[in-house]
Amino acid sequence: MGTRTNLNEEQYIQFSFLSEGQKRLIYSEALEILQYTGVKMYHPAARDKLADHGCIVQGNRVYIPSQLVRRALTWVPPVTTIHHWDNAGKLRVELDRTHFGPGPTCPNFIDPYSRERRKYLREDAAAVARVCDGLPGISFIMSLGMISDVTEGLEELYEFAAMVQSSAKPIIAWCHSRENCRFIHEIAAVMAGGKDRLQHRPNYIFYNEPISPLSCDFNALDKLMYCAEQGIPQIFAPANTGGATVPATHAAHLVVTLAESITGAVLTQLVQPGACIIIGGTQSILDMRYASFAYGAPELSILSAGLAEMSEYIGLPVFTAAGCSDSKLEDIQAALEAAVSIHSAILSGATLVHDVGFLESAMTGSLHQLVLSDEIISMARHIVKGVFVTEESMAEQAIHAVGPGGDFSGLEHTRKWRSMRWSSQLDARPASRREDGGGPSLKARVHDRLIGLLETHPGAYPRVSQPTRDAVQRILERVEEDKAKAL
Repeated sequence: MGTRTNLNEEQYIQFSFLSEGQKRLIYSEALEILQYTGVKMYHPAARDKLADHGCIVQGNRVYIPSQLVRRALTWVPPVTTIHHWDNAGKLRVELDRTHFGPGPTCPNFIDPYSRERRKYLREDAAAVARVCDGLPGISFIMSLGMISDVTEGLEELYEFAAMVQSSAKPIIAWCHSRENCRFIHEIAAVMAGGKDRLQHRPNYIFYNEPISPLSCDFNALDKLMYCAEQGIPQIFAPANTGGATVPATHAAHLVVTLAESITGAVLTQLVQPGACIIIGGTQSILDMRYASFAYGAPELSILSAGLAEMSEYIGLPVFTAAGCSDSKLEDIQAALEAAVSIHSAILSGATLVHDVGFLESAMTGSLHQLVLSDEIISMARHIVKGVFVTEESMAEQAIHAVGPGGDFSGLEHTRKWRSMRWSSQLDARPASRREDGGGPSLKARVHDRLIGLLETHPGAYPRVSQPTRDAVQRILERVEEDKAKAL
């Protein structure tokens, strides 16, 4: 076992599952897989690009030599800054800095008022972004669902347009095709104030996936190459299921996931050296009872932490998952599974942690789960600060002044350091301590905070100028017209 806990340069506690020797073995095995097993790549231009740099190509199979991998990984930038489009904040993508946000594409949504499960609607994307805008523990935004009430094939465009106008926080976007990738980029440029400004100060990240095991379809590679050409920061992250799409052992799971992720990283750097690429993905096991991906299993935390360590070992930022549950309800199970995974994620030092707010194994998105998870994130961030040890914090003079049997509550030293204590966003006092002897449950307090955000937090929409709104709307109308003509 490696060191269980330590303080990094910024005085945050982290743990380690893997020794240096284990990391070296996993990385070496991933390189072996890429060089001798190879990867199927269903994109001629991508295969040609790799062949030009010394890869062996046989039909759709590409064999990537380890020396090319090692060289390409040195080109990935150590830090990439994603800016709020209003320039009021930023998100730094770098090792040992953890950011949390929701996930995408759940077909169902828990209505925030009725608490009934229903289809995800266009208006929900703006509501999710507005709530995320008001939650301090949420650093980036994904939709918590897939819009069901717009033209088929354009869901991701309406989603991005709604979210980017409702919060200035960075969006992680997705889509099915290079064409829609281009339209999302157009909308982002409008919000940034032009393509040149967007190039200099990117305001979103693009999310992309290969197909496990060891395959990359045409659209995934087409989008990856477009993002690299345009300088769009992107994620290339397989979602692997232990015992199904990858082997059942955790070590082999990490080997295959790392190999798949590295494939995208190498191609990105060959297209545009220095382009931001984030690897990783959602990792867990197959629940054989229901043939479903286990979002609430402890294996999600184990594999995510292992992948975070491997990513740090090769110097790349990582995309993992936490704050999610297999429960269909916003219940004790959902809270327990979210707490365990969030705490593990921040202790592992993962870079971007998504799927916060997922229920029912990613079939349902919940803003209540998101608000509760924001509270858990706040607690976890406080815990990983650890014990701050300095001459002042050890309080020798205060201890001498008070002496045995004394009281520290009135000291200036106490007043100063009391401000460092954690403070709840939900009023976490137990009911028995309330003035009236009772009080609302945690579930009720989460609901009150959510409804308060929905009804009083304006998000970023008031700061979006009318000309900007009109320009975004014109892009959507043009895409609708093109879609109608194609039919």
